[in-house]
Amino acid sequence: MSAHLRETAVNPSIDYTTEFAGKTALVTGAASGIGLAVARRLAAGGAALAVADVNEKGAQEAVDEFRAAGAQAVAVRLDVTDPVSVEAAVQATVDQFGALHLAVNNAGIAGAVASVADYPQDQWRRVLDTNLDGVFHCLQYELPALLAAGGGAIVNMGSSLSINGFPGTVAYTAAKHGVIGLTKTAALEYAPEGVRVNAIVPGWMDTPLLAGITDEERAQLIGLHPAGRLGTAEDVAELAAFLLSERASFVNGSSHRVDGGYSSQ
Repeated sequence: MSAHLRETAVNPSIDYTTEFAGKTALVTGAASGIGLAVARRLAAGGAALAVADVNEKGAQEAVDEFRAAGAQAVAVRLDVTDPVSVEAAVQATVDQFGALHLAVNNAGIAGAVASVADYPQDQWRRVLDTNLDGVFHCLQYELPALLAAGGGAIVNMGSSLSINGFPGTVAYTAAKHGVIGLTKTAALEYAPEGVRVNAIVPGWMDTPLLAGITDEERAQLIGLHPAGRLGTAEDVAELAAFLLSERASFVNGSSHRVDGGYSSQ
């Protein structure tokens, strides 16, 4: 961090390049998009990283990047729909680094676009399996690991559709609403034991999930945001870093919007 930035930081006594030193973080869906940006931000803060993704090649490429920059990192194959895979990923992280202190449950898919009556049954199940059940599976194995480490923090990735509806997205919207319920319940249950659980609620982000949309559709989405742009993965990563840090030690069980004003209309 430059001297100017340090002078103007909210808390200049904090060294943001070492705030996660000695901590191990597991980030799911970390091979691209928001997950990759979060992993980069945590690595820049000194965390040891388990880069977890079903895309093994992408996870390894991220690890190579982090190691080249001097960070500790390991690629972990993870299919969040499979509890056995989740358990193995968490255990591999602990085996590699000795403990797990931080987790970001980000892995997710968009699913089909169709009205409720026409929504394909197989797509409904696939989206719920990944976006809701996947977070549940991760929490089930991450929480005991964090308790064994003496406490820690978890961020679950919601969406603006965790608090709003949007035509054609019934499965995604239902799953992301459920993530908020999981977050609140886990926060209540584990706060006395030193674990904080919060959620981030991004708006429409300019990530690979939007790679297939047309220029017209992109313009329409931008128009939904008073900020006049789509969000970036880095916008989300900065908030994730705050919520995982000791700067947010009294923040628990809450959902934080990063949506350029989308949800305020």
